Amino acid sequence: MLRFFYVILLNCWRGFYIIPTMRYKANRPAKYTLQERYDYAKWVVHQMQHTGRITTKAYGLERLPRKNGYVMYSNHQGKYDALGIVDMHERPCSIVMDEARSHVMLTAQFLDLLESKRLILDDMRQGLKIMKEITREIREDHKNFLIFPEGGYTDNHNMVCEFKGGSFRCAQKAEAPIVPVAIINSWKVFGAGGLGAVETEVHFLPPLYYEEYREMNTNEIAATVRDRIQQAILDNLSGEDLETLQRQLSERGNA
Repeated sequence: MLRFFYVILLNCWRGFYIIPTMRYKANRPAKYTLQERYDYAKWVVHQMQHTGRITTKAYGLERLPRKNGYVMYSNHQGKYDALGIVDMHERPCSIVMDEARSHVMLTAQFLDLLESKRLILDDMRQGLKIMKEITREIREDHKNFLIFPEGGYTDNHNMVCEFKGGSFRCAQKAEAPIVPVAIINSWKVFGAGGLGAVETEVHFLPPLYYEEYREMNTNEIAATVRDRIQQAILDNLSGEDLETLQRQLSERGNA
């Protein structure tokens, strides 16, 4: 967490105009297009990356569907995950986030800027309502969304935990492309000690189109996407990171 507080401290002065600007733009969608607001969000991420000596590399951008109206599903490692994906993804996408974590200053304005959705994890009725909204916006407005189907993160690092099948219902009902996203070493940004330079990776994997998953239930879709993400991480790790992940997977298999 040292880097987290370091980045906040060194960007305090920027906050005096970044936060009001994000709030101003978020409250005036008729004046600022979603692309314009998204570009500003990316600029904010870039300031934080520069201060924190954070670099993110993207792979597989050419695999993204040509048309908007798709849902990206990513593994979850820490506070930087959504920022790294937004930085690498050029077209606007809205984030689906746990409501309990969404009201922190800067986070709240960032989410509003991107027309994001807040889920109350233990409120099934509210969750169903939000999922219906997402389904409609994918189908009618051709919006892109980013969802973390693990529902949270602990100390899993590069190990992918089980995905919640219900989080795939919106894509299924909208008959939208599902884009698995594998993030690698994102946990190191705010989870590892020290302030040295850190590099993360975002891998956009081949999409699953509706024709491919139409006969699958949501739990089967969740398992398929999770397995593809975990395999992509295994394929792209090396050295000590790979050894650590293999040990974690072995321990989970023996549990």
